[in-house]
Amino acid sequence: MQAGEMVTGRTRMLGDSMPYVALAARQLFAVTFIIASAGHFTSDTIAAAARHGVPMAGLLVPLSGLIALAGGLSVLFGYHAKLGAGLLVLFLVPVMLAMHNFWAASDGAMFQLQLLLFARNVILLAGAAFVARSGSGALSLDALMADAEAVAELDYVA
Repeated sequence: MQAGEMVTGRTRMLGDSMPYVALAARQLFAVTFIIASAGHFTSDTIAAAARHGVPMAGLLVPLSGLIALAGGLSVLFGYHAKLGAGLLVLFLVPVMLAMHNFWAASDGAMFQLQLLLFARNVILLAGAAFVARSGSGALSLDALMADAEAVAELDYVA
């Protein structure tokens, strides 16, 4: 049995499939931000942010869309994924506090909606923190480039 494998009965779990699981999880996570970023360029989203008290909403909302898109693409492809995940953290924290401040909701339905969206963003924040700490995994551009550097370094030494 190799590191990272777990045997239960006659079934081997994870093992060699872990890089593929990590790739799928990273891609599903990233697509959330890529899709959501498109909404940050609409006048309705900018107006909603202005109603929530976001200063300079006409500038900051599209900028937040660019940050979410850049971070999402970085994590999706595993290219400087730790930096990309950092961008997602930079995106999520102010959005959670400014747009999903459930504690300031005026009615019960809005309280429930904002609480749900806040909780969703806490979960996304945990995912971003995980990628920021652990990186993109074996099936990524980061890993491919590290392998290419190692080969080039060996060629140089030889």
